[in-house]
Amino acid sequence: MRKLPFSPWHLLLMPLALLFVLPLVQMVLTSFMSNAEINQFPPKLIPSSLHLSGWRALLAETSAPRWLLNSIIVSAVSVTAHLALCSTAGYGFARLRFAGRGVAFLAVVATVMIPIQLLMIPTYLMFARIGIIDTLAAAFVPWLASAFGIFLMRQFFLSLPAELEEAALIDGCGRWRTFRSIVLPLARPALATLAVFTLLSSWNDLLWPLIAISDDSRFTLQVGLAGFQGTRHTEWSQLMAGNVLATMPLILAFLLAQRRFVATMSLTGLKG
Repeated sequence: MRKLPFSPWHLLLMPLALLFVLPLVQMVLTSFMSNAEINQFPPKLIPSSLHLSGWRALLAETSAPRWLLNSIIVSAVSVTAHLALCSTAGYGFARLRFAGRGVAFLAVVATVMIPIQLLMIPTYLMFARIGIIDTLAAAFVPWLASAFGIFLMRQFFLSLPAELEEAALIDGCGRWRTFRSIVLPLARPALATLAVFTLLSSWNDLLWPLIAISDDSRFTLQVGLAGFQGTRHTEWSQLMAGNVLATMPLILAFLLAQRRFVATMSLTGLKG
């Protein structure tokens, strides 16, 4: 009996994957339809011709390019800060010995259980006092570090053999140089995974920027599209074009990091 050139599980996973991909494909196709094609019954799945009216209206009538730039800035700062701060803190909890380490780590992880709604008013008052309300800083400062990121990096560092670091210390490397030159290169899968999680969270954040930012020129893409959708209920081609603009960067980021993402899930004990 000939063996299949792929795993038998693919026979089940491929139809399921198509079910998830079809709405995305339909969203992209709808963004290139005319309003007449979108509203006709029965609905058309494939446009008869490509119409750019929705994209032209999105770019001409809204500040979508500016919103996209703001989202890129917020996400880039959030991802960079997360990688730097969470990896440093995670390494400290994994390798350094200091009084109260277990209690401190437990306190950090316990903050995950605090509902974000309880923190909004104190955070808003704090940001108002330091003068960053209604600026892009108000959108990315809450994403500079997270308890989940520290936990993820700590779990990954614990999976690395300590002998590598001990050998480097014996050869004269300091703790910081060992971390920078030996540990971080080995932690690329975990860093890629943390970057994906942070990008998803900061890019899709709607509630907090909606509260902290009121200037249209400083809206992130999600906030701008939420207001745009509220005032144009029937302009489906424009709405779908905006959704494509908001979705594609995330899909590309995940495709670039998916191998390292899977490797981290198997090494940190986070797999199901």
